[in-house]
Amino acid sequence: MYFYVDESGQTGLNLFDEDQPILYYGVLSSPIDLNIHAKVHVERLRNQLGVERLHANELGIDKLTTICRQLDTIQRKNDICFDIYRINKPDHAAISFFDQVFDQGLNKAVPWSSYWTPLRYPILLQVAALFDYHTLKRSWEARIERNEHRANEILVEVLQVLLERVESIDDPRMKEIISDAFRWAIKYPEEIHYSVYSKKDLLQISPNLIGFQSVLHGIASRLKRDGGKALSVVVDQQSQFNKAQKWITGFYQQAREIPMEVGPGLPVMDLRHIPDVAISCVPGTANVGLELVDIYLWLFKRFFEGKPLSEPLAKLIGKQFNIGYTDQVSLEAISERWKKFFADLPHLSEAEEEKMKAARMISEVERKKNLEGI
Repeated sequence: MYFYVDESGQTGLNLFDEDQPILYYGVLSSPIDLNIHAKVHVERLRNQLGVERLHANELGIDKLTTICRQLDTIQRKNDICFDIYRINKPDHAAISFFDQVFDQGLNKAVPWSSYWTPLRYPILLQVAALFDYHTLKRSWEARIERNEHRANEILVEVLQVLLERVESIDDPRMKEIISDAFRWAIKYPEEIHYSVYSKKDLLQISPNLIGFQSVLHGIASRLKRDGGKALSVVVDQQSQFNKAQKWITGFYQQAREIPMEVGPGLPVMDLRHIPDVAISCVPGTANVGLELVDIYLWLFKRFFEGKPLSEPLAKLIGKQFNIGYTDQVSLEAISERWKKFFADLPHLSEAEEEKMKAARMISEVERKKNLEGI
């Protein structure tokens, strides 16, 4: 299989650009090399339109509609599939805050089960609900601040604001856990390691790298389902994130034979089908597959944003809905994904409940020791 990857809505580490709140990654796949087998067809379309490259944003709806029939032919002849992944950038800031502040290995006031089991998700959603725009933005400023002292000052400022809002939480146990976690982090901000220490760390917490991880997992899922092998993964060349994309690909490749278990009930990261070829970062002008993925990504982005499409173009991408993958990193997606999980949990017997209470009492004694004097 051959894969072609492009992105849209990239604002780097600025997660609060109101014009581009979503980062999109598009992945076009084909069993044959589009840069060879679709090249003559794309060259004809360039000549027809009088352009050097098929760039969807420059062509617009009207010109793309005029070549829709030819695009459909290319899609059918080359067995093209399109997958799309979305990252809600402000939500990423809230998730990043939770992952650092509530990491039970760092914050000694957080119960083990509140971070290493699916119980983390209701707590995450409750914590995220405490933020307003300004406080969330400040939390991200602290996250990407390389001066540790300054970052901790901002973090404590954010935590104190959020702590005042904890009283709005109805659930007593959740209120207790979140309040304790905030109070401990305010007392020991240096133990949270909230700030980054290098440019490499900045790239690793960027939504771009989070989105690219979704791309790699999506490619692995497609290869697992279809039983194929990745012969090429071509990524649009851009200076800022290609190095980080290569790094995370190499990291996953080294761990291909080791299923990563995070915690009981949490998804197991199965990397066995991660492509074992090095990704190729090439200019969009140098690869036909990248020209085509640019078109599909632009059209799908318009669809998700509720912008108008012509009937032929809507029909073109409509053929992908049953064969393409889609996923998103957002609080809404997390809520939907885990709502059913908790709704379907079996009821515990009295004996099981008593056993759990006893185990929690033991762990609570140790946890509360860390809150003495706070």
